[in-house]
Formats: sequence, C-alpha cells, structure tokens
Amino acid sequence: MTNALITGITGQDGLYLAELLLSKNYKVFGLIRGQNNPRRLLVENLLPSVELITGDLSDIPSLVRALEIATPDEIYNLGAISFVAYSWEQPLLTSEITGVGVLNLLESIKLWTRGDMSKIKFYQASSSEMFGKVQETPQSETTLLWPRSPYGIAKAFGHHMTINYRESYGLKACSGILFNHESPRRGPEFVTRKISMGVAKIALGLQDKIVLGNLDARRDWGFAGDYVKAMWLMLQMDEPQDFVIATGHTHSISEFLTRAFENINISDWEKYVSISTKFMRPAEVDVLVGNFSKAKRILNWEPSVNFNELVDMMVKSDLELL
Repeated sequence: MTNALITGITGQDGLYLAELLLSKNYKVFGLIRGQNNPRRLLVENLLPSVELITGDLSDIPSLVRALEIATPDEIYNLGAISFVAYSWEQPLLTSEITGVGVLNLLESIKLWTRGDMSKIKFYQASSSEMFGKVQETPQSETTLLWPRSPYGIAKAFGHHMTINYRESYGLKACSGILFNHESPRRGPEFVTRKISMGVAKIALGLQDKIVLGNLDARRDWGFAGDYVKAMWLMLQMDEPQDFVIATGHTHSISEFLTRAFENINISDWEKYVSISTKFMRPAEVDVLVGNFSKAKRILNWEPSVNFNELVDMMVKSDLELL
C-alpha cells in the first residue's frame, strides 16, 4: 500500500486529492493546523478513512513528527495562505506559510530521511500567480516569473526552492503550476464562489446585490477535480518535472457573471452587481492563460470540464446547499 501525506487537506484541492488517492487504495494522512480547526469535522465526515495529524508548516518539529507517523511514499504540499487579496493585508504571514513553509517541509523531509531524499516523491502546489505581469501569452513552464502580489512572490520562492532540492538532494520533486481552478468546494472568499453563492441567494430572495472589484480581469478557469488528477500523474513519472496545468482558455469576471446569472434566467445582471474599490488589487494581474501542451504530451492529461459546465456546477450546488 502506498502512503501519502497531504498538507492543506481541508481545502478544495486537498479534499478532491484525498478522494482520488483513496480510490486508488492509498493510505492517506492529512496535516491539519490546530486542534480546534473548524474544518476538521468536514474532513472527518467526508473522508473518515483519512488519518489527520496535527502540524504546522511554520513548525519543523511538528512536520518531522507528521512524517514519522505517516511514513509517506508521496507528499503533496497543498498547504498555504491561498487567498491572494489577503496576502496584501498579511504579507509577512503569507510569506512565512506559503513561501518559507515549503522550505520547512523540505528541510523536515531531509531530516526525516537523514539526507537520503531520493526515495520520496514530493508535489509542490505552485501557482499561475507567479507569472503576474505576464511576459508572454499563453504562459508555459519556461515563461519568466514576474509575480504581482505577496502571495505570488511567496509561491515563486517555494517553486524555486523545490527545484533546488530536486537538483541538490535528488528529491523526486514536481511543481504543478496550476492556473485558477474552482469547484463547489471553493472557499466563499474567492470571487467565483462569491458569485455562485450570491447568484443562488439572489434567486432565493436572500440577497440583493453582489459586491465585486475588477470585472475585466481575465483568468483561465478549470475544475479542481480535474487538476488533482494531474498532481497524481506527476508523481507517477520516473523523472520528476514541472508542469503547467490549465485549460488554455481565458474568461473575464463579467463572463463568469453572465453565465452564472443565466442559471437563474437573469440576463440584465448588471443591476444586481456593484463595484467597490476595496476589492481592487493594489497591483492587478490582468490576463492569465496557460499552455498545458507539455502535460497533455507527457502526462496524457487534459481538462474534462469546460467553463460553462464549471459555472453551472457551482451555481446549482449552491442553490441545493441553500
């Protein structure tokens, strides 16, 4: 049986990945921060066979202890402060968890393996936010990184540190440069879930307006359930590499709104949406779109859920939830 340790198991990716690994008869361990983590119950109810271990990416002794308990063959580092807007409010904390947290985990693996890291497979959750002020379109594995937020900068640090440990210590490490991926499990603070939940509440008379920031920002949106399959595929390769995971199509926030409101038969959605400068980023990332040709060629991976299907899935799920 293959053992896997997932950090960030309480997030949408962690939940989908744990489900995938369990379906492949893995023994799955999840690192969870704090004894009273409010999302612990969610994981326990949804995935009762996952063994949860208390630990923190800022605390190396707790990480070494987690490794000793889980004895993992594969480690998936999904843990991060992942809300980009929050990273401007808490840049130091974001850097410590999203950036230095990667180094702490890599150092913990080195300690636990007594320097022989070559037998461990390690996945690092890198991000399209590292491209920031994009230097070419679409973005690929070789595109210059130019992050435009504390979050993107922290992710770039973790990305390069992972490459360094692969090249320096033989760790079988892969970084997945994932473009925006959403699902009904997305946190309510993210714009896509804010829209889908807002539309559902408007349909049910529970809310009058959705307050948003820049409606012109464009993103490459895919389905989180598709993207965790790519994570697993990366760690099944003999030679570790980095991969862009994306759909290759870009859509604006306005397009997301249009499709979401179509689900409740509203075409003039503008009257239900207002703009607030407090949701504007200090430095905007205007267009992100990924070239996933390498993943398609080597991993035989491609997305199965398109943009319209994703939006419909999220709105219908929130309508049912409410």
